[in-house]
Amino acid sequence: MTGLDDYTSWLAARGREFTSYDELWRWSVDDLAGFWTSIWDHFEVGGAYDRVLGSADMPGTQWFPGTELNYAEHMLGEPGDAERLAVLAYSQTRAPASLTFTELADQVGRARAGLQRLGVGRGDRVVAYLPNIPETLVAFLACASLGAVWAACAPEFGARSVLDRFAQVEPTVLLTVGGYTYGEKQIDKTADVTTIRAGLPTVRHTISIPYGQYEVDGTHPWPELLNEPAPPEFDRVPFGHPLYVLFSSGTTGLPKAIVHGHGGILLEHLKAHALHLDTRPGDRILWHTTTAWMMWNILVSGLLRRATIVLTDGNPQYPDLVAQWQLAAGARVSLFGTSPSYLAACRTAGIDPGRLPALRTLGVTGSPLPGEVFDWAAEHLGDAVHINSLSGGTDICSALIAGNPWVSARRGELTAPCLGVDVTAFDSAGNEVVGKVGELVVRKPMPSMPIGFWDDPDGHRYRAAYFDTYPGVWRHGDWVTMSPERSFVISGRSDATLNRGGVRLGTAEFYSVVEELPGVADSLVVHLEDPDGGPGQLLLFVATAPGIDLDDTLRQLIRQALREQLSPRHVPDRIDAVPAIPRTLTGKKLEKPIKQILQGRAPAEVVAPDAISGYAAIGAFTP
Repeated sequence: MTGLDDYTSWLAARGREFTSYDELWRWSVDDLAGFWTSIWDHFEVGGAYDRVLGSADMPGTQWFPGTELNYAEHMLGEPGDAERLAVLAYSQTRAPASLTFTELADQVGRARAGLQRLGVGRGDRVVAYLPNIPETLVAFLACASLGAVWAACAPEFGARSVLDRFAQVEPTVLLTVGGYTYGEKQIDKTADVTTIRAGLPTVRHTISIPYGQYEVDGTHPWPELLNEPAPPEFDRVPFGHPLYVLFSSGTTGLPKAIVHGHGGILLEHLKAHALHLDTRPGDRILWHTTTAWMMWNILVSGLLRRATIVLTDGNPQYPDLVAQWQLAAGARVSLFGTSPSYLAACRTAGIDPGRLPALRTLGVTGSPLPGEVFDWAAEHLGDAVHINSLSGGTDICSALIAGNPWVSARRGELTAPCLGVDVTAFDSAGNEVVGKVGELVVRKPMPSMPIGFWDDPDGHRYRAAYFDTYPGVWRHGDWVTMSPERSFVISGRSDATLNRGGVRLGTAEFYSVVEELPGVADSLVVHLEDPDGGPGQLLLFVATAPGIDLDDTLRQLIRQALREQLSPRHVPDRIDAVPAIPRTLTGKKLEKPIKQILQGRAPAEVVAPDAISGYAAIGAFTP
C-alpha cells in the first residue's frame, strides 16, 4: 500500500473520503488546520498544542503555538527499529560503511555529550565544512537534539563562499575535513580550512573528522568527541525554534541566511516523503547531493519514515555515467533521485540503466525535465517505476509541485500541487492566470516557510524577498505556466539566479571574485539553458581596465580564481571581452536583458536606451 493510500484510508476511517487527488488537494488548502492536524495525528507526532494556527497571516504565520518537540527525536526511531538499517555510505575516499538505528542513536548520544563538553547549548550555531558522510548526519542530529542551530557547506566550496555564509551566523563550533577524493583527484582543502578558521573569530572549537590523506592541525579529533558513551537525549523546543540555516545562492549580494524550524521541517518532510515520494519503512533512498543543497536535508529526513538513506561522496559520474545506476542496483534502491542534466547525458550517451528490480520511484529535480528525456527514462525504466518530477527550493526546503501515486506522470510537466500548498500562477496585477506564463506564488502559508532570515530582526529583508510584489502572498521567483488541470511547466527563474546542471549559482559570487582580479574593471555572467536538458552555456563578459587586453593569460587567471575560490561549477564555458557592462541608472547590471539578447531578441525590445548607462556596449553581447 502506498503512503498516500494509507493516509487516505486513515482519513476515511475518520469520516473524510476522497475520490481523486484534486479533491484531496482542495480540501488540504481550504482547511489548512484540518489538513495539518491530520498530518500531526496520522504520523503520531505527539505533544500538546493549543491550536494549529495562531495566525494565518503571511508573513508571520503562527503554527502550533504552545507545543514543544524535537526533530532529531523523530529521526532516530522507536525500540522496534533498533536493528533496522539506517545508513549506507559509499565514498571515493574510504570504504563503504553502514549504521543501524541503534548504532546511529549511540553515535548521536556520544556526539551530543561531546558538544556539551565544548559548551554547546540551545541557540548556539554549529557549522560544518563536510561532505555527505555519516559523521555529518551524526553531528547534525546531535546539534538538533540540543536545540543548537546547524549550517553546512560542502568542501567543494572555496573559502570566500564559505565565509560569506558562515560568518553571518557567528558560529561557536566548526566541523571540517582536510580534503577528499573526487574521482581520481585528491583534493587538498587544508589551506581553505585555515582561511575559514581565521575568518570566523567567534569559533571557539574546531572538530576535525579523519577523511582521506589530508589532516587539519590544532583541532579536536572527531573520535575524541565521541569517546564517552551517553544515551541520546532530546531537548524539547518550541515548534518554530531554529533547526538549521540554509543559504541562497547569493544573486544580489551575500547569500540569504534562511532559517528553518524544527516543527515546520518535521511536518513538511513527513508529508513529502510519505505522500509524494511514497517513502515506506524499509525503503532505500539514493539522492546524490552535497551538504550545501537542500536535497541533503530532504534525503536525511527519509529516516522519519524508517527508510535507509544512502549517502554518497565524490564524483557521481566516476568512472562513467553508468556508475550511479550500478550503485542504485547494488544498494537495492527504491527511490533514486537525480537531475534532468544527468538523465539527458545518459540519453545522449546511449546508456542502458540496466536491471533495477527494487526501484519504484525516480525523483527528478534541479531544473525542468525535457519531454525527450522523460521519454527515455520511461522507456528504459518501464511502467513499474513512477517518474516524479519535483520543484521547490531552499526557501521552503521542500517541494511546491510534485508527483504522487494517484496521478500519472505528465510528459514535460510537473504533475500537481503538493498537498497543503496553495500554489498557482499570477500575472503582474496579482490575478490567477491559466495557460499563460506567470509568477509562481503560494497563497496560503506552509509550515516549512522560513522562520525568517538570520540577523533580520524586523523582518524587512524577509518581506522584501517574498512578499513585496504581492502583499500577503509568497512570490517564489519562478516563471510558470499552469494548465486547467493544475499541472505546471516551469520556464526558469524570474530573478537573476543562474541554474547550471540543476545547481543554482549566484551572480554576486562571480563578481566578488572576478572583479578583484588585476586587469578586470567590470563583468557580467549569463547562463543560457539547453532546451534538451543539458548543462547549457555559462558565459562571462569582462570589461578590462584601460590598457589591458583580455588575453589567454587573463582568461586562465579568471578560471583559476573561480575554481579555487568558489567551485568548478563556477568556471565559465566562454569568457569574452566587452567595452563596458550596461547598467540601469540605479547601478544594477542588465543580467536578464542581456540574456534575452543572447537568446535572439532585439536590444530595442528589452532595454530602453535612455534608461540605462553603457547602452553603446550592447552590440558587443552576441550569441
